[in-house]
Amino acid sequence: MQASDTLMFREAHETADVVARQFLANERVVAELAAALRKAPPRFIVTCARGSSDHAAAYAKYVFETQLGVVTASASPSVTSVYAAPQKWEGALFIAISQSGKSPDLVRNAQAAKATGARVVALVNVEDSPLAALADTVIPLHAGPERSVAATKSYLAALAAILQLAAHWHGDAKLLAALKALPDELRAGWGADWSPLVEVLKGAHNLFVLGRGYGFAAALEAALKFKETSGLHAEAFSAAEVKHGPMALVGPHFPVLCFAQDDESLDSTLAVADEFRGRGANVLVAAPGKTGNGFLPLAAGLPPMFTPLLTIQSFYRATSALALARGFNPDVPPHLNKVTETV
Repeated sequence: MQASDTLMFREAHETADVVARQFLANERVVAELAAALRKAPPRFIVTCARGSSDHAAAYAKYVFETQLGVVTASASPSVTSVYAAPQKWEGALFIAISQSGKSPDLVRNAQAAKATGARVVALVNVEDSPLAALADTVIPLHAGPERSVAATKSYLAALAAILQLAAHWHGDAKLLAALKALPDELRAGWGADWSPLVEVLKGAHNLFVLGRGYGFAAALEAALKFKETSGLHAEAFSAAEVKHGPMALVGPHFPVLCFAQDDESLDSTLAVADEFRGRGANVLVAAPGKTGNGFLPLAAGLPPMFTPLLTIQSFYRATSALALARGFNPDVPPHLNKVTETV
C-alpha cells in the first residue's frame, strides 16, 4: 500500500476544497451570528468537545481570547453528564464541536447549557445530528463523509469555522481577506516535502510535540495522530511548559517536533528547539519561511493564527506515510471506532 492509497491521505487531501465550500456555504449564518454577538456580547465562552474536536476547542481559546478579549474555557463533559452538577452558564456562548454530533455527553451538556440561558452554537459535520437539532445556531463543517477512523478534513474544517467566526465577529479586514487565500495555501501546503519526519520517526518509540499559542492545538492533534495511526507514544507540551519538568527526559537522539508561527511566541519556541538540539536530540521544526537542516517547509504570508492549519495539512500527509513505514494502516487503528459515544 502506498500513502496515497489510504483513506486518511485522500480525505486530508480534500481539505482545501472543503474549506472553500464551507466558507461560501456558511457566509450568511456566520455573519448573522457575528452581528448578534457584537450586539449582545457573551459574558464568556465555553467550549465542549472530545478528541480531535477538543483540540479544535483549544485552538478556539487562543483565537477568541487574542482577537476578541473574551475569556474562553473548556467544559469537562463529565461534570454535567456523569456528576450532574448544575452549571451557571447564563449569558455565555456555548460552542459544542463534534464530527458526528451524536455523543450523548456532548448532547447532554448542550442541553444543560441551553436550559441555563447560554446561546448554543454547534460546529458539526452531520447536520441532522442530535447536537445540531438542539443548537440555537448550527455552523456545518461541510467536510462530507469521513471514513478513516483518523479525523483529518473534519478537524481542519472545525479550525476554519472558528477562524471564519472570529474574523466576522472581530470585523478585521485583514483576517477576512486571509480567509479567501486560505484554500490555495492549503493546496500548496499539501505538496510540501515533510519526508524528513518519516525518516526521523519511523524507528522511534517516544517523542515530544511542542507548540505555543495558536500552535499548541496543532501539537495536541499531532500527538494524538502519532498514537492513533502509528502506534507511537507522543506527548504534546507547550513550548513554555515543557521547561517545567518534562525537558529532563530529552537527551541524545530523543525526537522532538516543534510547531511555530511567526508571532510573539516564535523566538521562545525556536530557543527551546535550539536548547534540545544542544543536548543531541533529533529536533524537527516547522516554522513559516524557515529553511535548512532540521526545518520542515511551511509557507509564510498569512496571519499567524492561520499557520496551524497549514502545519496540520502538511503533517497529515506525512503521518499517513509514517504509519505505513511503521507497519500500520492509518485508516483502521487497533481497538478504535470512528464514532465514540461517551456518556
